[in-house]
Amino acid sequence: MNVAETLSVRLEFSQSAVPAKHCSPESAPSGSVILLHVPGEMAAQEPSPPSSLEGNKPGFPKKILANNLEEKHMCNSCLKILRRPLQAQCGHRFCSFCFNKIVSSGPHKCSACIKEDLFEDPTSILKEGGAFPDNAARREVEALAAVCPNEGCTWTGNIKEYEVNHEGKCDFMIILCPSCKELMRTNELERHNERECPERTLNCKYCKEPFHFKNIKAHDEICPKYPMICEGCAKKKIPREKYVDHIKFCSKFRAPCRFHVVGCDMSVEKEKTHDHERACSYEHLNLLLHFIMGIKVSLESLQPQSLELAGHKIHELHRALRELELKLGQLTLGGGAPVQGACAPTLPTLALPALATSFTPLPSAVGAALELQLHSEKTKVAELSRRCQELELKVGTFENIVCVLNREMERSSTTIEAYNRQHRLDQDKVEILNNKVRQLERTVGLRDLSIVEMEGNIREMSAATFDGIFVWKISDFTKKRQDAVAGRAPAMFSPAFFTSKYGYKMCLRIYLNGDGTGRASHLSLFFVVMRGHSDALLKWPFNQKVTLMLLDQNNREHIIDAFRPDISSSSFQRPVSDMNIASGCPLFCPLPKLDTKNSYIRDDTIFIKAIVDLTGL
Repeated sequence: MNVAETLSVRLEFSQSAVPAKHCSPESAPSGSVILLHVPGEMAAQEPSPPSSLEGNKPGFPKKILANNLEEKHMCNSCLKILRRPLQAQCGHRFCSFCFNKIVSSGPHKCSACIKEDLFEDPTSILKEGGAFPDNAARREVEALAAVCPNEGCTWTGNIKEYEVNHEGKCDFMIILCPSCKELMRTNELERHNERECPERTLNCKYCKEPFHFKNIKAHDEICPKYPMICEGCAKKKIPREKYVDHIKFCSKFRAPCRFHVVGCDMSVEKEKTHDHERACSYEHLNLLLHFIMGIKVSLESLQPQSLELAGHKIHELHRALRELELKLGQLTLGGGAPVQGACAPTLPTLALPALATSFTPLPSAVGAALELQLHSEKTKVAELSRRCQELELKVGTFENIVCVLNREMERSSTTIEAYNRQHRLDQDKVEILNNKVRQLERTVGLRDLSIVEMEGNIREMSAATFDGIFVWKISDFTKKRQDAVAGRAPAMFSPAFFTSKYGYKMCLRIYLNGDGTGRASHLSLFFVVMRGHSDALLKWPFNQKVTLMLLDQNNREHIIDAFRPDISSSSFQRPVSDMNIASGCPLFCPLPKLDTKNSYIRDDTIFIKAIVDLTGL
């Protein structure tokens, strides 16, 4: 049997050896060496590699171990703790991921064999299918004690539990935000995505369109549904897309005055535009007049000269034109024709041929130049005449406008005076109406006081009893007790009750935080004699026995205190004011008894009962 027919695998847990026919790699005891001799036909059947789900990660990091790492538990490639260990033919162990990565590009020499100087060909050649799962080593590794390497996490267990239940799921694991690339713990990612990430996507609460948080201000500037506030009527929550339409019809929106083009700088509410124009018509007309006069001055500044100078120039041009016409006539006559009547015979007859000779070439050249100059001057005169006529027409128009404005100003002044008179009358009416309103307000205030008094009397009568027995329900006990402790409402009065319809009128007074000797230690309860309508018919001083009770709401053990009035005390004499001085039990009930679990307080409510003995009445 040669090397090709035999597969020898070493499992080095110790120096001992166990024959392969007696045990399998899974059942081999720790610290044994197993020699497997496989015939050639069986060796051709390569073991199937682990699934991709089991071998898609390198080894476990060393820092998850609670104890020191032994070399036999370390991958010979990634130098980490073995994950899904495979044992090569040479006996060295690799993570499933690391081994597949090594042999993915073809057979390789085992670096561990070379390092240990144990290289043997072909057993030290790593190739695809040349390793099998080392389940014994896997179970040994998975049983190692482990801790979570993430700072702040207190998880402990073994490596198998770490891989199944904790790896990749730890709340303290440092991860990268996929949007902004910031490092954080896993348990902070949700809060970061919802509140902190500058790259998080939000939906606009107005238009429902998505946008990045960092662009929130820019989006608010263009959001068509963003709520706007009208500066005029102060209406809120107007969508931006409807804001322009709103201000077109909003009567409170302030817009520039229509006369702002002539200098009025006021902004007026639309509904008050007509009032403003009526009130400021004089100022508007004055501004309009100044504006028109400015236009007139500007137009006059466009003239080359004033109208008078222009007329003078036109006169000069007419004279120059006549002179040119005269010269032209003289030149066109030639040598023999008389020029301007009597002037011709004065020339010597002998000089005529010479004159004809000297002026013969002139008519064709000089005459044409003079005609051209004459035509140019005529054109200028016509243009100046036209402009003068236009200016005269404009001046006449402006004078008409000024006359109209003067008449309009006079009418406006008359109208303003009438408005002022009407305004004074309206102010007088407003003052009269204000006086009536104040009088009505005083009347309504008195009526309100009467109604409040009547409501109080109705409540008092509805709660009153006429048999000397009264049960007082005090709800919101905790809040009222806190108010008493804080000094905001140390005492409370009960509604009034009577011994009979025409009998004594009485009430109770309670201090939830105690009074006098019972302050801050006891609940104090007092009996008060009040002034009634039938006091003149009753016997004084008040001398009936009074029993005070804090009711046990289970009807088992009521807290009871009773007393008979001291007839010499002013508390039981006939009242001269609304009520006498209270008299009763400052140490009625210890407060600790109410602070512990008890049946006196239920649903934050207590019940106080008073019984007046009617014997002798």
